Amino acid sequence: MICRRRGRKPRRGRTAPPFPGRLPREIVVLIGAGFVVALGYGIVAPALPALARSFDVGVTAASAVVSVFAVVRIAFAPVSGRLLGRLGELRVFCGGLAIVAVSSTACAVAADFAQFLVFRAAGGVGSTMFTVAETALVIRLAPPGLRGRAAGACGTGFLLGTITGPVLGGALATVSLRAPFLVYAALLGVAAVAAAGLLRDRSGSPPPNEPAAGSVTFTTAVAHPTFRAALLADLLNGWTVYGVRLALVPLFVAEGLHRSSAWAGVALTAFALGTGACLHLGGRWSDRSGRRAPVLAGSAIVAVTGVALGFCTSVAALAVVSLLAGAGTGLMTPSVTAAAADVIAAGGRDVHGGTAVAGFQMVGDAGAVVGPVVAGVVVERAGYTAGFATTAVIALMTFVCWLRTSDTRPRSSS
Repeated sequence: MICRRRGRKPRRGRTAPPFPGRLPREIVVLIGAGFVVALGYGIVAPALPALARSFDVGVTAASAVVSVFAVVRIAFAPVSGRLLGRLGELRVFCGGLAIVAVSSTACAVAADFAQFLVFRAAGGVGSTMFTVAETALVIRLAPPGLRGRAAGACGTGFLLGTITGPVLGGALATVSLRAPFLVYAALLGVAAVAAAGLLRDRSGSPPPNEPAAGSVTFTTAVAHPTFRAALLADLLNGWTVYGVRLALVPLFVAEGLHRSSAWAGVALTAFALGTGACLHLGGRWSDRSGRRAPVLAGSAIVAVTGVALGFCTSVAALAVVSLLAGAGTGLMTPSVTAAAADVIAAGGRDVHGGTAVAGFQMVGDAGAVVGPVVAGVVVERAGYTAGFATTAVIALMTFVCWLRTSDTRPRSSS
């Protein structure tokens, strides 16, 4: 009897661990919605320039269809931040999905290039609405001790969608260049309905007409040194992941390594695999040991691989370096998002931080737009080694900036 009593665990008075081990169901819903959105975005990616060219326009005009989407995202981000305080995160999230769904349907039936360009630009409005709202929902719904893992899981879902989507989109494009846009619209509609149903009354957002507990503006957040460090890291992420990597790697493979453009896909896939393999690891590391260590490790890896990319002499070497670069990005990304969330939610999760979230999102988008332009100019004047080194410079600046910041990881769930 004594052994039995000693072996028993007390049922009453047990305290829960300071950080719950499972992500809330609402975060899982956001992960699924992000996957569906990224899947649809990947589906239309192969058909987007081809459909633009079908209107008898040049390569520059066709490229403008891609650029206008990003430009509108940046321009509308401040408005999206203000909408969060007026309508609530869930309404802005679902409304953004609906706008992109309508935009995608309109692109599928566009009669000329002008209509196609306008409809695609309108999609940028909805895109920034649901991305800003998603980040705000993660801040509100994720327990403070699980923010890193929540950010890593959301990033993994989005990454898996971007990897799977182009494969399906390429097959659909062989049937019809307009079919991928209709499929994308249908996927967005499903995501919007599912999110509205599953997150209704569970998003924790106060009714639009009720005053919030407080607000954190971008100006207030940027006064915090950790938030400034997170902005620089987010600029690096946009510059590297969505900018230089997509713009320069295919050209480097063709002109520097003298291989067909199909081999560029190997390097891009290796980068995605490295990122996907380390997002969860970076999130758990962030929640257990703090935000600084994963960012320092990741930015150091990105800096070294940024220099090494330009010295690759074979596709195999390029793939290995790309894999390592992706791993560095995967380690740091969840911590960067979690650190920004720590600053915004320092006054409590009921505090509105729409403009701060929007500003954070804008910096990453700006890196994706400016990065390829700056790196392209550098390549024309000094070669690909110098062009890739622009990433290393920003990564080194990020490393130094994070060395001087304090950790913002919450010490307890309270």
